[in-house]
Parts: sequence; structure tokens; C-alpha cells
Amino acid sequence: MKPKFKVFHNDESLDQTIGKLRKDGVRDEDIYVLSHDNDHVRRNRKGNDANKVGVSETGVGTALKNVFRSKDDKLVSKMEEMGFETDKAEELEEELDKGKTLLIVANQEKVEF
Repeated sequence: MKPKFKVFHNDESLDQTIGKLRKDGVRDEDIYVLSHDNDHVRRNRKGNDANKVGVSETGVGTALKNVFRSKDDKLVSKMEEMGFETDKAEELEEELDKGKTLLIVANQEKVEF
């Protein structure tokens, strides 16, 4: 199942959307946040309990390879492991380059943002 996603320009909209997803029954373990700025991701996750894309999502092999990859390549590989096609992951990574934040919802057939 392909993940659902939305790109956000500001944290307030991101927080509101995550709240709506929870009200609609999306489980916390299916909500992920990605950004170029690790501190930004930490603040967002702390504020809204979203998950990071970590070893349990990418696998140990990808996590080890990511140690030697650039930030851009790490984000693309994380998105690919979450189920994105390479072209889409690269396109979304370019949005993250602009300071935007990516909300990913996994394991959900019907999600509306």
C-alpha cells in the first residue's frame, strides 16, 4: 500500500492536520514527519507525537548505508523504504530543500488531508 502524504509550509497547519487524522482514527504509529532540519523534526514530533522514519521502517541495511549518505540521499532512501517511487521521493525531497515539512501517513487506504 502506497503511503499518503502532504507537504506543509508551516507547523500550525501540520499540527491541525495531525489532530484531524487522529480524530478520523489514524493511529499514531502510522503518522510520520520528515524535514531537512532535524531540530525542526524533533520539535514537531514532540509537539504532536508524530514518528520519525527510523530503522524499524527502513531496515538495518538502509540505516547503515544512510550513515555514509548525504542528507538529501538519506531522505530519498527513507521515502523509498516507506513505499514512494524514486521519482516521487526525489521530487518531494526538492520540496524539503525549500524548508517545507512532509507528513506521511502509512497503512491507511482512505485518508483525507
